[in-house]
Amino acid sequence: MTYQEAIKYLESFINYERITTYSYRSSFRLERMDRILSLFDHPENKFNSLHITGTKGKGSVSAMAFSILNEAGFSCGLYTSPHLVDFRERIRIAQNRTWRLISEEEVVSLVEEIRPKIESLKERPSFFEIYTTLAFLYFAKKNLDFAVVEVGLGGRLDATNILNPLVCGITSISFDHMEKLGNTLAKIAQEKCGIIKENTIVVSAPQKEEVSEVIRETCQKKNAQLYEVNKDIFFEEIGWENKKEIFNIRGIFEEYTHLEMPLLGTHQLINASVALGMVEALRKYQIYISSPAVREGFRKVFWPGRLEILQERPLIILDGAQNRESAYALKEAVKKYFSYEKLILVLGISKDKDIKGICEELLEIADEIILTKANNPRAEEPKNIQNQISKIKYQNNVFLTKNVEEAISLAKKKARVSDLILITGSLFLVGEARDYLISYVQVQP
Repeated sequence: MTYQEAIKYLESFINYERITTYSYRSSFRLERMDRILSLFDHPENKFNSLHITGTKGKGSVSAMAFSILNEAGFSCGLYTSPHLVDFRERIRIAQNRTWRLISEEEVVSLVEEIRPKIESLKERPSFFEIYTTLAFLYFAKKNLDFAVVEVGLGGRLDATNILNPLVCGITSISFDHMEKLGNTLAKIAQEKCGIIKENTIVVSAPQKEEVSEVIRETCQKKNAQLYEVNKDIFFEEIGWENKKEIFNIRGIFEEYTHLEMPLLGTHQLINASVALGMVEALRKYQIYISSPAVREGFRKVFWPGRLEILQERPLIILDGAQNRESAYALKEAVKKYFSYEKLILVLGISKDKDIKGICEELLEIADEIILTKANNPRAEEPKNIQNQISKIKYQNNVFLTKNVEEAISLAKKKARVSDLILITGSLFLVGEARDYLISYVQVQP
C-alpha cells in the first residue's frame, strides 16, 4: 500500500468535517469507539493524557502543553484537528526534545494493521473515529509518557472522550455548532463538560457566568478539582517585540516572569494560562515540570495559521476566525499590533458558521474585501457571503473570486508595500492559503 492509497482508504469513511447536515446525537456514539478500540486491546489506556475542549483556542492550548512537556524531557504525542495542509499534521510525536509529524510510512503501516479489523465491524465508523484510533494506537506503540489530545467537536460524544485523562482543559466557550450542541451557552457548556471525569483535575479559561456555573456544577458532581484563569491563575501582558508576546503568569504553584511566545494576542495569553495550569496540575500526580521547561516550551511553541505573519511589505497575515468571538479577537489584535495604510481582507467562511457575526466584526477594519472559498464542500459561496455583507451596509469595495489562488493574486495586485493583507475565516481556507503562499509565492514562514 502506498501513502496515497492509505489516504484514499481513510477518506472513504464519512467525514463530518466536510459536511454540514447530519444528526450529531445519532452519528456520534462512544459505544462504537469503544468497540473499535477493543479490537486493538484499548491503546488509549497505555499512556497518560491531557484532554482539551472549548470553542476557540483548544488547538493552541494543546500545542503549548505539548511543547512544554517536550521541553521537560517527556516523550509525548499531540492529536489535533483539523489539519491545515497535510493529514499528518493531526498526529505529532516528541522524543528527546525534538518533535515531528507522523511519517507517511508510519501512516501506511498503521492503516495496513487496522484495515482487516475495521472491515470486520458490522457498523462502518467515521473518518474521525478511524483517525483517532490511528493516533491512539500509534501513541501506544511509541510507549509515550503523555498524549495531549484536542476534542474534535463538543466533548461528551466526541471520539476522543474515550480517554480517562489526568487533566482536562476547557478553553473559552462561545456560540458555535449550535445546531449540534445546543442554542444556549449553558447547553453548549454541558456538551463540552462531558469530558470531565471522576476525581480528575480541570483548568478553565475565563467564561461567561452561565458557562462557569455549568463547569463548576459538573466539577462538583464529578469530585473534580477546578482551577480557573483570573481566579487561581493570573497573567500579565508586558508587551510584544520581534513577533513575540512577552508576558508573566502566576500559576497554581509558581510565578513565571518575562515569558516569550510566538503566538500573538491577549486571547493567546489566556490560552497560555490554561496550558500552564494543566501542566502545573500534574504535580497532583507527583509529576513536576521545571520552570526552564515552561519557558522554553512557550518560546518554541509551533502553531501555524493563528495570527501568523507570513510576509512583510506588504504584510500578509493568516488567522482562522470561525465565529464572532474569534473574529472580534482577531480584529482587536490587528488594531493593537500592526500599522498599515490599507487593510485588504481575504475572507472565506464555512456554511455552518455565523457568517453575519464574523463579517460584522471584520468589516470594521477592512478597506477592501476579497471573498473566496476553500476547496471544501462546507465552504459557503462568495456570493452568499456578499449578500450578508450587503445587509450590514458596508460601503467599500467587495470582490468575488473562485478560489484561494485567485483571491491571493488579486490581493497582491492591489496591495502596496505599506498595506496589510489579512487572510481569514475558515481554517480550511487558511490552510490552502498557507500552502499556496509557501509553495508557489515562496514567502518565508
